[in-house]
Amino acid sequence: MRKTLLIAFLGTTSLLQADWTKLWPSAAPGAPQPPTGTETTNDRGHKGMIEVPQYWVHLPPEGKANGAAAVIFPGGGYRILAMEHEGHAYAKWLNERGIAGIVVKYRVGTGLGYQYPVPFLDARRAIRTVRANATKWNIKPDRIGVMGSSAGGHLASLCATRFEDTFPEETADTTDKLSARPDFAILCYPVITMSATGHSGSRKNLAGENAPPELLKKLSTEKAITKDTPPVFLLTTSDDGVDCRNSLLFATACKENKVPVSLHMFEKGGHGYGLKGKGPLAVWPDLLDAWLAERWKD
Repeated sequence: MRKTLLIAFLGTTSLLQADWTKLWPSAAPGAPQPPTGTETTNDRGHKGMIEVPQYWVHLPPEGKANGAAAVIFPGGGYRILAMEHEGHAYAKWLNERGIAGIVVKYRVGTGLGYQYPVPFLDARRAIRTVRANATKWNIKPDRIGVMGSSAGGHLASLCATRFEDTFPEETADTTDKLSARPDFAILCYPVITMSATGHSGSRKNLAGENAPPELLKKLSTEKAITKDTPPVFLLTTSDDGVDCRNSLLFATACKENKVPVSLHMFEKGGHGYGLKGKGPLAVWPDLLDAWLAERWKD
């Protein structure tokens, strides 16, 4: 029996490893690749010091798929990635609703040169990769959104606002020529602004200790919203350690630019709860479910 379990475990381990796919065809641009063995995983499944940016595709059953997909960016202050509860758990929840979930292991980790634009390059590449594989994965190219929590929410908001930016590093192949604009954005307790209202750890890890004001302004995504920003679902609580005013600033700017926005603010819940909010907050996934259903009534 123990031998059987061991074989099953080794088989599962091999399968899990095989499900990560490199985002870039060769070395990822923007920073040197660290030595093998640099990447870390703790007992909660949080990953850090990322060696190679990758993605993991969770597809819904073929008969249930509605053609939509969400590219998922776990949070972690641009230092680690809360891969399980803000990554794979979201993807499986989306699968139950016919939506593909693509979890992204974007580059984070202090001391590796992974400041802006490195995480953004990985995020944009992930969106384009889903578009490049849309037919293969039974996804409609105009139903590809982003979903992020905390710092991952900031990265998702960058994708939703600064999709027209260009970078000389984006010349790997034809995938880099595809649109990086998401069709919707789900921002869960996100970091938004790089001002004092934002999150100091995320700001430092993304922009650097003494970032110039013009860069901080560029990375404050409430300032980058335009009429072309896609519809947004926002979730926050008034007792969040990442100040709820991050979400309020973003929602206000959406309103000013006539961008459809659904803002949900609860009294209590803290931060980093993923799908497992307690008390009144426990209903938030149902609110997202209804919001997503409204996107594609056909």
